[in-house]
Amino acid sequence: MEGEGERVSPDEGAALASVRLSDIELPFSLAERDSRLQSIDSLLEEYVFHSRMILERWGFSEALILGIGTLALILGAWDLGIGELASGGDYNRNSFEGFLHISDFSLMLSLLSLIAWIGLLASLWARFPLMRENLIWTTVATFAIQLGYIMSHTTATNFPFDGGVSDWGGVAIGNLVLVFLSMGVVHRAVIETRDIHVQERHAHPDPRVVQKAWRDHSLRAWSLSLGSWMILLNISAWAGAHTIAPRPPIESDMTGFAVLHVFFGILSIAVWTHVLWYPQFMLGAAGDRIQSVRAREVAGEAIPVTLERRQGACPICSVETAAIKHQDGSIEVPCSECDGGGEPGTACSECNATIPARISCSGCGSSTTVISH
Repeated sequence: MEGEGERVSPDEGAALASVRLSDIELPFSLAERDSRLQSIDSLLEEYVFHSRMILERWGFSEALILGIGTLALILGAWDLGIGELASGGDYNRNSFEGFLHISDFSLMLSLLSLIAWIGLLASLWARFPLMRENLIWTTVATFAIQLGYIMSHTTATNFPFDGGVSDWGGVAIGNLVLVFLSMGVVHRAVIETRDIHVQERHAHPDPRVVQKAWRDHSLRAWSLSLGSWMILLNISAWAGAHTIAPRPPIESDMTGFAVLHVFFGILSIAVWTHVLWYPQFMLGAAGDRIQSVRAREVAGEAIPVTLERRQGACPICSVETAAIKHQDGSIEVPCSECDGGGEPGTACSECNATIPARISCSGCGSSTTVISH
């Protein structure tokens, strides 16, 4: 259609990769057995692409991030040869007073763990500059969920097994904060930035090029990773709070819960790194700031208007024609044999007749290709 930008601006970040998402093909196809499984094929292709890009792109910086995160978790949970956590500590002291009255070795490990956590956040901040705002939100969400489980364990040490309705308040509030910041802020910012990026930098009169661009910028696997991070974070936070919840004298061994806390904590850091890395990889070289549309409006930026459909026009006399271009770049024209329609050259969904690839203008009578409208 005329009026659309005719430049092809490939995604600079993805152009440097050895393969694009749209080039990935699985050695099998679930859709061949059942067409309803096509979405699973599509998702598996995305995970194959993500895995290849991680193997190709991740290096020392990402290894350092995972190493620091693992060290921070182990140092914070270590109790072998110390017994500070196993004994329950001095429950008559709290806050900084309690922190300063633990054994020297425990204090040293706690301080080293704190330094490692600061180092982890600093490494993520330096490695993913376009995701810094979203790093802040996910960090706040992490604190909220951990604090929520600690609050729930204060009144029910075996939570959730001996917890009442009121004991779920801390976890509920923590998860509300987690869901709001992760899905309502971070997910929305990345999705809307992707939409603007494709609409501005991949505009093209050929709908096939536009559809390929949308496929290359699919975020379904990334969205699933964000959801997986939220689940892993919940498990790690619960296990950590469960480890330190029992009151003295402690008869049961809580080592297994400490191991769970560290294990799922390491997994959550790895997935967190992926959640921050992929938008940076996909959009970073293009220089797009990763913000929601609302945040851009507040900042005074011009937001491209997105039309769900656009009516075609004759390239000669500009009279409106029957061709319609949808938001995803697909073009639809009415069938010449019935009231159905479809893309040019395809079979009509109603009568199976071939959809015409040319349209006659009612104004000037010219017959031109659909794509020129």
